[in-house]
Amino acid sequence: MKQVRIYVTYKQSVFDPQGETIKESIQTMGHTEIKKVKVGKFFDVTIDLGASDLEQIVKSIAEEMLVNFNLETYRYEILEEA
Repeated sequence: MKQVRIYVTYKQSVFDPQGETIKESIQTMGHTEIKKVKVGKFFDVTIDLGASDLEQIVKSIAEEMLVNFNLETYRYEILEEA
């Protein structure tokens, strides 16, 4: 089994209101050196198949369910053998 983490984030060209709110809160705390915050999410998935199918499974999960391609993009990494 493989443990995979799928990261979903806004595209660079998309305004991130949650990130902007967090950035403003951090600056209010006195950290004016913070100029940008991007918010995303991740999903840890355990897959019980050989590595040869792994990329296709992750692609299918991300593209059919997790990602809105109008706003978001994704990447993934293999964390460990589960």
